[in-house]
Amino acid sequence: MSLVSKATINVNNTHDPEILSRLQAAVIDLVDEINRPRRDDRLIEEAGIPLDRALFPLLARVWRYGPIGVVDLADRIGRDHTTISRQMSKLEELGLIERQPSATDKRVREATVTGKGREMVGVLNAARERLANRILVDWTDADLGQLQVLLRRFADDLMR
Repeated sequence: MSLVSKATINVNNTHDPEILSRLQAAVIDLVDEINRPRRDDRLIEEAGIPLDRALFPLLARVWRYGPIGVVDLADRIGRDHTTISRQMSKLEELGLIERQPSATDKRVREATVTGKGREMVGVLNAARERLANRILVDWTDADLGQLQVLLRRFADDLMR
């Protein structure tokens, strides 16, 4: 591709700055709201589980991405790997995860969710669904379908 056609593609793919600004504001608001400790407390209370607020996001991500090592998990969550390692030890002591050497790198211990951990994730997911239904009571299935498609597309493009 020539420099001229690259420049044309960039100009043609430029989006309305006002729309991008409002989108950025919405994403920041969403991330801030999701990261509030009271949200986690509300979910744990709704689920009725005896799990420390700091541990359940790790459990959910090991379930979603496992087997996963501490460094990978720390990078996904945005915390120091030493903190994540201590928290993973707690999850292991509770019987919610198990760790074993990686099949590709024996220096790395990868975590997977145990049967007990899968049960707890199921309880958390059911609680999350109940809370979501309360928040989204005025949304139609079509609204939710459109949001799901667009959010998945955004997440996929962001991760690329």
